[in-house]
Formats: sequence, structure tokens, C-alpha cells
Amino acid sequence: MTELTELTAARLLDGYRKGEWGPVEATRAALERAEAIQPEVNAFVRLTGEEALEQARESEERWRRGEPRGLLDGVPVTVKDILLQRGAPTLRGSRAVDPAGRWDEDAPSVARLREHGAVFIGKTTTPEFGWKGVTDSPLSGITRNPCAPSRTAGGSSGGSAAAVALGAGPLSLGTDGGGSVRIPASFCGIFALKPTYGRVPLYPASAFGTLAHVGPMTRDAADAALLMDVIGHPDSRDWSALSAPAGPYTDGLAGGVRGLRVAYSPSLGGQVAVQPAVARAVRQAVERLAELGAYVTEADPDLTDPVEAFHTLWFSGAARVTQHLGPHQRELLDPGLREICARGARYSALEYLAAVDVRMDLGRRMGRFHDTYDLLVTPTMPLTAFEAGAEVPKGSGHRRWTGWTPFTYPFNMTQQPAASVPVGVDADGLPIGLQLVAARHRDDLVLRAAHALYEAGVASAGRPRPSGS
Repeated sequence: MTELTELTAARLLDGYRKGEWGPVEATRAALERAEAIQPEVNAFVRLTGEEALEQARESEERWRRGEPRGLLDGVPVTVKDILLQRGAPTLRGSRAVDPAGRWDEDAPSVARLREHGAVFIGKTTTPEFGWKGVTDSPLSGITRNPCAPSRTAGGSSGGSAAAVALGAGPLSLGTDGGGSVRIPASFCGIFALKPTYGRVPLYPASAFGTLAHVGPMTRDAADAALLMDVIGHPDSRDWSALSAPAGPYTDGLAGGVRGLRVAYSPSLGGQVAVQPAVARAVRQAVERLAELGAYVTEADPDLTDPVEAFHTLWFSGAARVTQHLGPHQRELLDPGLREICARGARYSALEYLAAVDVRMDLGRRMGRFHDTYDLLVTPTMPLTAFEAGAEVPKGSGHRRWTGWTPFTYPFNMTQQPAASVPVGVDADGLPIGLQLVAARHRDDLVLRAAHALYEAGVASAGRPRPSGS
């Protein structure tokens, strides 16, 4: 008997077309899985069971008539509780947000999902305002790793990663300002793409500015391409949105990696200490890329750690997002967020512009790097998931989450497409991710190379199951 919660969106849709199962059955299965995992993993801030089943019934009737709406009709999806969704409060992980709002507008990516008939089953957890690389908040508590609940799911899109990993809908929308879809994808063993900035429109504009991207979190690269074909189109509310892509991302998946010039940087030139199990798994995957016909060279980008410039931009954004809060509301904030907001408020305009200069120079250097190489491959994370409820690993000496995410945030500064692909597990069964990075606007290459790893059996197809399932 087919376990619907284990299927990709593409396989669900194929079953709808063939009459093997319907949207109501698939939605009910996803909701039951979500309810089963919630007590242990805490992936959701809200489940919308009755509304979802009503959407699924409408979808099933369209399929019965042979008139499906768009590319995702009847597919259960989840949305990170940073993005607006009509009819559902978007509290952004904060007790300082009043739930009694109008909530009558969809974010652009959510609107595209609705237009294509997707079924919304719930909003997923986030740290407060998405400020850090793990998922816990004073509002919704700790989100835990689907492979080991004592460990973190990562963040800030940790709820989305856990939901997808455990079968509570095959597709989720996350956001990524410094690694926030790639970090939890690596820790939870799923696929995630941070698209080129502007490829997926964002509204309201993020207080973190052009560091913030919206991206798909999925079972595999093919599902991510399908989701990008839905959400990767302009919206008039985002003045920085790119024009429509030249063609469907799904059409380019089968191109493989033969002839692509791949730079493999195992530690960014020795700047990063990588756990041995992570290094081995990523190297083995890179060797497979070479066997598939890619020209692989071990080469490091000209990338000195831009963490101080990133902090200036990120902490200033945090200060901006909380600027309107009164003293009582500020007392409700996550203490770590309150700390970086205070620091961000002290930066001068000249310091901010100096950080922008660092960013622009970093973008120039990466642009030149991609004159030589089509793709850059690194570990997504230098480590596997650590204890839940902590911003940094115990005993690491790091002060902030950026200390253990050196492979992710630089590519938010450069606005490049970057994905995390699951390529194995460590001795404790904790997932390991490989990061693929391409030049701006070459999201197609990232998806193509990731798909090749799935087709070759290198990317992990298996997912953890919830306790008692």
C-alpha cells in the first residue's frame, strides 16, 4: 500500500492524473502526520485542518472534471510563519505581534501557490523574526530535529524542514537571510534552494533588506524545480523582483553535469574546521560528480570571512524590524534578539555603507570566480545538528549563530543561488548536506546538478519517520 506522506509532489500529481488517489486522501494523510509529529518535533504554529480539507475537496472535484488548476492542484503545502497567508495570523515567532490583525493578504509566493491550487495545511515555526540559525522562540518553544529530537532542526526555517522531512506535506516555503533554508535542510536531510535574489518576489519587504530570499524546501531537486516554476515569477508589489525566467526549471533538470566546471572548496581555503564525517560525505559526492562527467578542480574562492560586515547589515535589520516596539513589547523579545537589536541600533550610516562596500566587493570577486567555474561545491554546514534550544554548540566558543554557519551567509551577501543537498549521515545518523552555488541568475545549474546527484543515488532519498509511526 502506497504511503502518501512519503511521496514527492510530482508523484502525488501523477497519482491524481491516473486516479490512483485524490487530493482529499493525500491532504488527510498529511494532516494526520502533522498532528502525529507535533508533540515531539514542534514543527507547526498552526494547522488548518478543516480549511485544508475543503480546499482538497474543491481540488478533487476539479481533477474529476479533468480541469486541474495550475501545476500544484491538490498538493499539501506548508508556509513558514514569516510569510503572509490570507486568513491566518502571521506572528513571526513573536509575542510582540498582535494576532488580532486583518490578515487579508497573501505574500507573492503564497499567492502563486493559491493560484495553482495548492492545499495549505499549516504555518511552520520560526525563531522570532527569523533572526537566528536555530528554531526556538518565546512564542512557540523549541523545534526539534526529526532524526534526533534532542538535537536542533536548525533554522530559521526549522519548522518547514522538519515538516517536509517527516512527511507533513512534500513542499514548504521558507525564507533565507543567512542560510535559513539551507541550514535546516542540511540538519534534517532534505533539499532546499536559496534562489537568486529577486527570483521569488517578497512582500512586505524584509527589514533585513536584500539579504532575505524566499525559497523552496522539498523532498528532492525535481520538486524544488516544480515549485520554482510556480513561485519564481514577478509580482508588482516587489519592485526588486526579476522578470520571468526564460523557461520552466523542470525542463532543464535532465541536462546532467557533463562538461560543467566545478570548483570544490572543502574548507574555504582552510578557514573552516569541518567535522570529519561531513568532509568525507561531501568529498565522496564530489567524486561522483566527476564520475558523471563534471570537470572538478579543488579550488577556493577569493573569500575572506565577511562576518563583521554581515553582522552590521543583519543586526541593523533586526533593530529596524523591532524599532516600532514599545518598552513592554521589547521585554517580550527573545533575549538574544534584544541584544543584537541594541547593537544594530548603534551603527552609524557610514558603518552601514562600509558594510555595503564589503558586500559589493565580495559580489565582484564571486562574479569573477564564476567566469572560470560554473559551480562551487562546499559542505552546507561544517557540522551536524547539535543540542536543541541553544544558539551555538556547547563548548564551541562561538558567540552568535554566524560562528558555525560560515558556508551559508556569504552567499546571501552576494545574492547567488545556493542549495543544500543531503549526501549522507554521520555515525549518529544525523544528516549531512552538500552546498551547490552558481553565479547569479543560474538557478537552473544548481537545480540541474542537484537533480543529477539524486538520479545517481548520491543524494539521500530516505527520510526519518516520526516516533510511533
